[in-house]
Amino acid sequence: MLLGSGELGKEFTIAVKRLGGRVVACDAYDDAPAMQVADEREVFPMLDGDALAAAVKKHCPDVIVPEIEAIRTERLYDFEREGIQVVPSARAVNFTMNRKAIRDLAAKELGLKTAKYFYATTYDELLRAASEIGFPCVIKPLMSSSGKGQSVAKCEADLRGCWDYAMTGCRGDLKEVIIEEFIHFDSEITLLTVTQQNGPTLFCPPVGHRQEHGDYRESFQPAAISAEQLQEAQRMAAKVTEALTGAGIWGVEFFLSHKDGVYFSELSPRPHDTGMVTLAGTQNFNEFELHARAVLGLPIPCIKQLRTGASAVILSPIASTEAPRYRGVELTCEEDADVRIFGKPSTRKNRRMGVVVVSGENGCDLQSLRDKAQRLAGYVEVY
Repeated sequence: MLLGSGELGKEFTIAVKRLGGRVVACDAYDDAPAMQVADEREVFPMLDGDALAAAVKKHCPDVIVPEIEAIRTERLYDFEREGIQVVPSARAVNFTMNRKAIRDLAAKELGLKTAKYFYATTYDELLRAASEIGFPCVIKPLMSSSGKGQSVAKCEADLRGCWDYAMTGCRGDLKEVIIEEFIHFDSEITLLTVTQQNGPTLFCPPVGHRQEHGDYRESFQPAAISAEQLQEAQRMAAKVTEALTGAGIWGVEFFLSHKDGVYFSELSPRPHDTGMVTLAGTQNFNEFELHARAVLGLPIPCIKQLRTGASAVILSPIASTEAPRYRGVELTCEEDADVRIFGKPSTRKNRRMGVVVVSGENGCDLQSLRDKAQRLAGYVEVY
């Protein structure tokens, strides 16, 4: 049973189906991307704990796989006690769906290097925290996704707008923000980390990415990183995933600074949007296939880098409740390139509607691949 049925859930469903699984896709709206390839569907608000329990009782799933943040995560403990496998675990989902829990675990309990941070439940608390941290600072809702509600305050005059934006970007019913020191990093990466039921923790080649307004716009693999920084990132990722427990793929994000080293940033207990670059055939298994194998307890002997890759998202310039249409898809059909249209039944401005992935031989010019992916994505018009 998949809780949340967006584009990541769609690719995961395809991977599970190829291994003989049966999937029930759940979301708050009908005809979500994963529902289009799943065996059955359920439509209900993900924050309605009773509706979630009713769906579980109806379908009796062996495995529950959360794909989004805004769900009644506390109910997952009940399902786990009933013998249902929760991915990666009820503990992991409850910690990582809330920035407060995962940041305190990483910084206070595990001693990982993070940006200095405070929390605020009121605007006055935000003012005090920002004055303590200094400017610029980053303000994020404790529960959100795809960068919604996240902004940077460059001075005190920016704080009111940042607070209002964070409140409108909150997912669920948690109205609290985290205020972070702005790290002057050289680059940022996602380290896709795979924990297994009976096997060692494995790491994919690091994925570099570029964000705008806190949301992914392009990613590339492998990212440039020193051997020392990679070893430190792997150490941190192994430590935090071991503390959270469970099997599956994790998107562990880091800031890299030549001056200050590696900073732990965030963690998602599921396939990561930046990891869509693995759909370009950069690895022997893409991130969704790795997640499916780890969830089902199939051994993963190794992860091999096969090619260099890049991805660029296709954004909608419009908002519409009508089914979107696409022009220019045929222009993406170049050598070593592929396009995935997510199949979302409606759109809003700057919503991710698809992705273009490209690949090249190892050692090829990465910037050329990135340029190619962005050029091809730019050909596709949503209307």
